Amino acid sequence: MAGDTDRLVRAEDRQPTGSGPLDERERRQLDVIRRFGTVGSLLLTVGSLGAGAAPVFNPVFRIPVLGLFSRMTTVALAFAFTGVFMIVLAWLALGRLSRPGRARAVSVPQMARTLIMWIAPLVFTVPSFSRDVYSYLAQSEIVAMGQDPYTVGPAQALGVNHPLTQGVPTMWRDTPSPYGPLFLTVGKAINWLTGDHVVAGVAMHRLVALGGLMMIVWALPRLARRFGVSPVSALWLGAANPLVLFHLVVGVHNEALAIGLMLVGFELALRGTPRVTPDGPFPPWQPGELYWYAIGAAVITLGAAVKIPAALALGFLGVIIARRMGGRWKHLFQVAGGLGVVFAVVLTATSLGSGLGYGWVATLNTASTIKSWMAPMNALGFGAGWLGIVLGLGNHIEAAITVSRLLGAVIGPLIAAKLLLDGFRWKLRPLTGLGVALGAVLVFGATVQPWYLLWAAVPLAAGAGNTRFRVAATAVSTGLAVALGPTGSTFDGRVFVLPYAYIGAIVVTTVAVLVVRGHIPRRDPAPA
Repeated sequence: MAGDTDRLVRAEDRQPTGSGPLDERERRQLDVIRRFGTVGSLLLTVGSLGAGAAPVFNPVFRIPVLGLFSRMTTVALAFAFTGVFMIVLAWLALGRLSRPGRARAVSVPQMARTLIMWIAPLVFTVPSFSRDVYSYLAQSEIVAMGQDPYTVGPAQALGVNHPLTQGVPTMWRDTPSPYGPLFLTVGKAINWLTGDHVVAGVAMHRLVALGGLMMIVWALPRLARRFGVSPVSALWLGAANPLVLFHLVVGVHNEALAIGLMLVGFELALRGTPRVTPDGPFPPWQPGELYWYAIGAAVITLGAAVKIPAALALGFLGVIIARRMGGRWKHLFQVAGGLGVVFAVVLTATSLGSGLGYGWVATLNTASTIKSWMAPMNALGFGAGWLGIVLGLGNHIEAAITVSRLLGAVIGPLIAAKLLLDGFRWKLRPLTGLGVALGAVLVFGATVQPWYLLWAAVPLAAGAGNTRFRVAATAVSTGLAVALGPTGSTFDGRVFVLPYAYIGAIVVTTVAVLVVRGHIPRRDPAPA
């Protein structure tokens, strides 16, 4: 929240500047965009049969016709990349029809229907872009067997020949689970239903991811209205984003559930908040206000029990409540104490109720065992280490990475603390601060994956979707979406297939664009 004009209000009390409905020509453009993206989803689904992160014992391999794709990797990759390119281009075109300030723009129901059309084919894809879902299955099986997933890895607990262990990447077979007790409890229920049937287990985890995406779709437009952002723009950037489709739906990552619970909790907590300006007046507590704060904080804590970064939302929720009370330091400490009690009670109940206890706290940095160059602090350490080798100072890469990681572990939380302070001083919207803080903590962390960007992008879509951030997020999302292969692994020993797959995909996509070029939205009409 910035300035006297920004207020904490209920969703129904504040609407951003509205736009009129699309005219007939723009509706035809929207229809073409929808179909273009849907065709892309279908191509990605077909391509995933041979280019996705398929299980070790791929059931598609022996199916007539469909099994051909698993034998023709280059062709399958070309299909998959064509689908990726078409989805990204359809998303960019849709962005022109949902840009804030347009005289006529896509409505929320139209955006939701478009999202459904694009997601429907992706529900049937082979997991792609990552193999994490197989780790989910193996670690959940450890829980179902009554063992502790926070002390043993799949290879030790299940054996290397177990069907669920074989799908786990080698680097993760001996590592304990880094996921919270709520997620593993959900996974245990899935394993009870599906046993060691990998395909059925993946399908159930995808349903969980879709449930998390539904939470995001429900919360985003409501939070956007509350903070003066176009709800359509928020849905476009935060839910229809290709990274959401590729990594939450196709990749089946549990970020969908964690981010969904975090946003729903934030929205529920603000349901009873009265209108408050920076200088007051500060009304007494309203009926049910404390109840909604507690409910919202509890739901956010459940998100943290899936993946711990969601807990940061409690800090920015506390800033809002403290400002509503009067904005003094004593109010901030009072709110921090109250939210801390809710967090401790809910997290303890979840940890002990799951039977897993607090062992997950010791495994939060499990992913840091892999020193990936994608993490900026790792890249800094690699660069410093290699420079030392060039200068003849010896190989100190490990020490350089350790130092750079320690530096990142300090910088990220410091940025988050500064953003919390700025939110408390009414210098920025708390939801904007939350998105930037999550991005800072994760980017300066020991490990970074492309889907980690969603922790920042989704909240910012509702808190800063009308600003230049929209342009920057669009560029970053587009770049990451088209740069990553769907196999969920490296192309060591078979890099030669990539140029052919990319060239084929580019040619087909270019032809498709030429076919629909007359229906691509051009320059925006005059602003509303």
